[in-house]
Amino acid sequence: MLKIFNPCICYNLNKGEIMIEIKNLTKKYGDFNAVDNISFKINDGEIFGFLGPNGAGKSSTIKMITGINKITSGEVLIDDISIEKDPLKCKQNIGFVSDNVDVMLNLTGLEYLSFIANIYNLDEKIAKQRMVTLTKQFEIFDDLNNTISSYSHGMRQKICVCGVLLHNPKNWILDEPMTGLDPHSAHTLKQMMRKHANENNTVFFSTHVLEVAQNLCDRIGIINKGKMLFVGTLDELQQTNGNLSLEEIFLNMTEQK
Repeated sequence: MLKIFNPCICYNLNKGEIMIEIKNLTKKYGDFNAVDNISFKINDGEIFGFLGPNGAGKSSTIKMITGINKITSGEVLIDDISIEKDPLKCKQNIGFVSDNVDVMLNLTGLEYLSFIANIYNLDEKIAKQRMVTLTKQFEIFDDLNNTISSYSHGMRQKICVCGVLLHNPKNWILDEPMTGLDPHSAHTLKQMMRKHANENNTVFFSTHVLEVAQNLCDRIGIINKGKMLFVGTLDELQQTNGNLSLEEIFLNMTEQK
């Protein structure tokens, strides 16, 4: 039987218009430009795929968008609110799945989800309902009383995804969300992403799997060496590149031959 812990920290959620906008965003580490003056917008009702090779600047960009890393210059707006000027309000309107799922390992899955529910001040009945639904969808309901440290990498990925979706955020920001998921769970997540976008919400995710981007995304952005090389639809990308496959175009653009 699921029992929600008493709230320890409570915030009210304020959800505004759904959109993520990146303006002239730069991240420097010393003299190195990890992200170099990039700009793009993620619209209501779309899945936006963020593509690039290792070290291209994807994770650095995502960590600035979510307020984890300090912005060197430029601006990130979540629903027209600056992540630097009002980080708490922005973070209330996003759900972030990190590429590092080794979080709160000494908690059980239930304790972790209860903690997340309390942070977002979810009604106990709604929280319990969503916990059951999400964990059954990702097939970890029966493991909720086990510590996260005992979970496999895939199970840790699942519990993090469940935690992120628990407060039903309008803007999903997912860094390599399919990594470690079994085919069934990956399919479930892709269906949920599509449904979320179809309800006029925003999904922004990075991936190395070009087939996923090709089949799932409404628009994509390609980044390499900190610079945005392309933002648009796959049709637009292929029309300007001789109708090559996405893989061929990606390899040509990023020089990963």
